[in-house]
Amino acid sequence: MSEHPVRITIDDDLRRSRLTVFFRLLLAIPHFVWLALWTAPALVAAILNWFAVLFTTRTPRPFHRFLSAYIRYSAHVSAFVGLAANPFPGFVGDNTRYPVRVEIAEPEPQRRLVTLFKLVLVLPALMISGLLGGDAFGYGGLAGAASFLAWFAALVKGRMPSGLRDLLVWSIGYAAQLGAYLFSLTDRYPTSDPNQHVRSPAPERSVRLELEDDGRRSRLTVLFRLLLAIPHLVWVSLWANAVVVAVLIGWFCALVTGRLPRPFHRFVAAYVRYSAQVYAYLTLVANPFPGFVGDRYPLMIAIDPPTRQHRLVTLFRLVLALPAFLIAGMLGYLLFLIAFLGWFAALSTGRLPLGPRHAGAAALRYSAQVYAYVFLLTSQYPHSSPSLAARPEPEPEPVTEPEPYRPPPAAPEPGPEAAA
Repeated sequence: MSEHPVRITIDDDLRRSRLTVFFRLLLAIPHFVWLALWTAPALVAAILNWFAVLFTTRTPRPFHRFLSAYIRYSAHVSAFVGLAANPFPGFVGDNTRYPVRVEIAEPEPQRRLVTLFKLVLVLPALMISGLLGGDAFGYGGLAGAASFLAWFAALVKGRMPSGLRDLLVWSIGYAAQLGAYLFSLTDRYPTSDPNQHVRSPAPERSVRLELEDDGRRSRLTVLFRLLLAIPHLVWVSLWANAVVVAVLIGWFCALVTGRLPRPFHRFVAAYVRYSAQVYAYLTLVANPFPGFVGDRYPLMIAIDPPTRQHRLVTLFRLVLALPAFLIAGMLGYLLFLIAFLGWFAALSTGRLPLGPRHAGAAALRYSAQVYAYVFLLTSQYPHSSPSLAARPEPEPEPVTEPEPYRPPPAAPEPGPEAAA
């Protein structure tokens, strides 16, 4: 996929001032007022720009500069309010002085037909943006949940959890692309692909995602996907009853021995893999009809073998998992919205776009991490970064070949003088 003309980048060390975190909403009041005052002329400029693009296919530079500054400033306010960034932002949308930067490409020719029907075409993106949040005026959805949890974490630790920060960057980046599309700064549709917004890979975890899918979908199986998934939905429900019993027994074993027994680990891990495959098939994130035991599949959840776990953490595991349940719930809503919209896209084109595919895979990975944490398969807390980017392979150290063996020179034979 080519680079989107609207990109978000961040240069942040995750440190947060507890004092400014505590009073963050009060400190943001001047920005809310200024953003509201700026919005009225921005809407007028957007309407005039729509007519200009419709007739000339290109945004006039004065409109481009004005509306780009408004989008950047809105992103800075969103980042400040949601704790995605720490410094107090300026009031003019200056990219050079803030760690969260929204880069908008120079004006390019746009398609008149897309411009004409933009208010209709934008409806699916508005629905996704409503769940992602990230807009300074409508801070809710996933971004609202992430900033709510981050407020407590930053007050306690003085740092922003990297996973929650990445969720906010994803939401803010999508809102910026949506604003640029609505204001006719570009005719490129907003992308929900988290890899296009969060550039850094997520840290290695004991529960990982392996995704191998080309996006092609059979229209016939897409049309009847819900009916085809009924046997799996019945089987995953029956399997869940046995898993609950196994987890309860395993919980007592882990409290006594500090480790989940291997037979329980294998049984529950197979269920976590299988349930992820069922919902990947149901929501069109993956295409082939899955097996019934959690075997190899284009979307595969890899889970490390059991390790020792802290007994106190095991005792309060359900309480500790409550924040993760909140994030998983918001990602679940996003997953089924993507499935609803993707159903129409796959029926018409025979493909599921890359953005919904990656967004859905990120939601399924986080759900699997939450299940694995609650079911005692791992002691690692779920990491909420939506990035699916692979971590770079370490460069191999240069191999130096040993020098060939050279025997020492032979000692000279004694001459006649030495004999005398």
